[in-house]
Amino acid sequence: MTGSSTVLAELSGGVLRVTLNRPDKLNAFNEEMHLALRAAIQRAHDEGEVRAVLLTGAGRGFCAGQDLGDRDPRRGGPAPDLGATLDKFYNPTLRLIRGLAKPVICAVNGVAAGAGANIALACDIVLAARSAKFIQAFSKIGLIPDAGGTFNLTHILGEPRAKALAMTAEPLPADTAADWGLIWKAIDDDRLMDEADALAARLAAGPTLGLGLTKMLIQDAATNSFDAQIDRERDSQRIAGRSRDYAEGVTAFLEKRAAKFTGQ
Repeated sequence: MTGSSTVLAELSGGVLRVTLNRPDKLNAFNEEMHLALRAAIQRAHDEGEVRAVLLTGAGRGFCAGQDLGDRDPRRGGPAPDLGATLDKFYNPTLRLIRGLAKPVICAVNGVAAGAGANIALACDIVLAARSAKFIQAFSKIGLIPDAGGTFNLTHILGEPRAKALAMTAEPLPADTAADWGLIWKAIDDDRLMDEADALAARLAAGPTLGLGLTKMLIQDAATNSFDAQIDRERDSQRIAGRSRDYAEGVTAFLEKRAAKFTGQ
């Protein structure tokens, strides 16, 4: 477990299950929770036993974004520096998620609003309960989509849908998010965690090195030229081809049996 009750982290079968755990606040972020989530993702970087991460939320929501309770302008005082909040809390965690050379699955069990939605979208494979909604709530309080929102919405959906979601703050149902390609699947609520657990276990038993290289290549493809990308594929394939998992995969194929990957 982590040192904070605001985020629970448990390792089993190669899967680090990370649960946002402020259900009374719809898992909205305060400083303690920011640091606890970062520590959990850092653990996935540091520990070889971790071969996949499953991120979800406790209670009826995934994450309502930033807890605004400590930012009541009626109390007076100077205006907050929200850029500093991003630099100190959100952006380092997002970089850890995107930079982790292991699969990160997100099971969105309820509303994902504001930065909560965009943290989910920063993960590699997103499953959502059919009752879940993704809400770019920033415009309701005069802000811009942060936590990677303007990047992911634009790259995944294109300008028209990205602008409409950001400017209107209309809730996007999970089924529509899946139809639009924003997430991988919408799943019946009572089956969400079973399917997410099965997917995480499957990926944790997979060729971790190859999966990590695949993740990085696909992320880089958004900004690379074709020539640069195929050169990166060449370099990554060279690494993968020298791995124990490649040798095991080919051997298992020739022997007509299931491969037993070690992640190396």
